[in-house]
Amino acid sequence: MNEWLYMAAVLIVAIGGFFVRSLSLSGAAATVLVGMAVAVSFSWQGLCLLGVFFVTSSFWSHFRHQQKQKLAEKVEKGAQRDYVQVLANGSIPAGISLISLAFPSPLWHVLFVVSLAAANADTWASEIGSVSRETPRLITTWKKVDPGTSGAVTMAGTLASYFGALLIAVVGFLLWHDVPIVTVSLFGLFGSLIDTYFGAVWQAAYRCTVCGMETEKRKHCGRQTVRIKGRDWFNNDVVNWLAIFCSIIVYFLVTKLQ
Repeated sequence: MNEWLYMAAVLIVAIGGFFVRSLSLSGAAATVLVGMAVAVSFSWQGLCLLGVFFVTSSFWSHFRHQQKQKLAEKVEKGAQRDYVQVLANGSIPAGISLISLAFPSPLWHVLFVVSLAAANADTWASEIGSVSRETPRLITTWKKVDPGTSGAVTMAGTLASYFGALLIAVVGFLLWHDVPIVTVSLFGLFGSLIDTYFGAVWQAAYRCTVCGMETEKRKHCGRQTVRIKGRDWFNNDVVNWLAIFCSIIVYFLVTKLQ
């Protein structure tokens, strides 16, 4: 009976996300897969935490939407998430859920919370920091750059990152009671900072041959752009996935060394 309730809840969220344009059709399908994988192991607690991530990240994605339209030429994708974006953020939490079935341990649900804290921290940082009045600075050189530039930070975005991770940590604690709030929130922030560093150093960036804009797009002003940094395959989705992976691996190693 519970399985049908979980399926219904996941379908409602996925369909709702599609109709409010937070998810594309492929993104909605991927959301169902991630949601059911989480439900199999972490039942309603896992779905609740996943829902907090989805709802808050969708809200901030649409925050000051008109202002973000000005940044659309710099970023590869918009606020409507496709299956690649969903899996970039959700495949690791889903994988942790499935692994915990084969190798039961209290550690898995903490790693699950850490992975969502890192995903939420990065989303809040990107969505809130991109509309900050403060001029962004590249995390590697502290040079001022245009809003929307990969690898750039603002004070507002960094604070948003921490509070995004803190929210997930607090909800995780309320659901499982053994989740260390401060530690999880700090590792969520760590994941977001790793994401920013990878974005600055390794993520692919291109320059338009017509207007000269630096962008994540491979085509701009009707022409192919020229790659000036990174590898073509190393896009924002890969950066997101690797940052979440690094956050749980470092948390695991630190926990085991204590």
